[in-house]
This record gives sequence, structure tokens and C-alpha cells, in this order.
Amino acid sequence: MAKINLIKQEYNKSQYTQVINTEFTELGVTSSIEVTQSISVGEFFNNYQEIFFRIPKFGESNSHEYLVKTSGEYIDFTTSDENIEPLIQEITQLRQQNVELNQQLIDLQLQGVQNITGSL
Repeated sequence: MAKINLIKQEYNKSQYTQVINTEFTELGVTSSIEVTQSISVGEFFNNYQEIFFRIPKFGESNSHEYLVKTSGEYIDFTTSDENIEPLIQEITQLRQQNVELNQQLIDLQLQGVQNITGSL
């Protein structure tokens, strides 16, 4: 059997950081470009569906509110809002007309009841 001599080398605190590399450079990561991965649009939406309910509803960033705001700005969503506004006004008018017609119907029914009870 062969004899192996082992030599132990010790360093004090001030020597340690000068002699030993304490950075994570020897784990195979040589630049931030290798760490960053690009994903396809399809992969993004698959990931989005998986984490949908973990995303906060509101917040300055990393939230559904942020996604809506930034995407809305990107596609000029205010133009769509301008198209929707007249429809909202029309719905409001139709609701008001519905209330008025219901009131007229109630009034006519009350008049009919009064006519029936008055003729008895």
C-alpha cells in the first residue's frame, strides 16, 4: 500500500478572504446572461394560468392591476373606453325608461282596482 502525506494549511481571518474565493463563480454560472432564460409567449401564458390565483389582485407591480394597467396603455384601451361610454349611457336611459313604465303599470293597476272597488 502507498503512503500519502497530507498537508493541512490554515489561514487567519484576514488571510482567508485574500486566499479563498468566496464568490459563487465555481458553480458553473459565469454571467447573468446564462441565468436569464427566455420563454415563449405560449409558455408565458401556460405559466400565467398556473399562477393566476397566486398573483395579488392589486398592487403597484406584480399584480393583476399592474397587468391591466400596463397592457391597457400598450393597446390604447382608452379608445375602447370611448366606444363603451355611449353604450353605458344608453343602458342608463333604458333603465330609467323601464322604471317609468313599471310605475305607469303600477298606477294603471291601482286605478283598475279603485274602479272595481268603487263600483261595488
